[in-house]
Amino acid sequence: MNEETQHPYMREWFLPRDRRSVPVAREFAQGALLAWKVRGREEEVLLCVSELATNALLHGVPPGRGFKLGLTLGVDGAGPLRVEVHDSGEGYPSVPDAGEGDESGRGLLLVEALADKWGVAERAPGKVVWCEFAT
Repeated sequence: MNEETQHPYMREWFLPRDRRSVPVAREFAQGALLAWKVRGREEEVLLCVSELATNALLHGVPPGRGFKLGLTLGVDGAGPLRVEVHDSGEGYPSVPDAGEGDESGRGLLLVEALADKWGVAERAPGKVVWCEFAT
């Protein structure tokens, strides 16, 4: 797991296909929010990081591969805060119709409810699932 920082308001981390990567991704994001002095929406951002990382592990990361978590705080630290999860898996996520009794399938519903914007972009191979928050 190596951090690559190209810009003071951009952080990236590559994580392995391992269930322990979700709390590591959350801690990494929390560290960036603290360093950038982002206040007010930390819990929403961290929950979305957890959900997107979990979705990547469950549905987007083939065996033997990993995923990249990227965080960017606008231009020169002036929002929006963008969270990106890059994976090399096939398929595109969508917001499911989760029933009341369903124990899973609510991750993107949470992202849709908490983030100001979210979407999916193509990547070769795979995709980038992203969300943004006004700061």
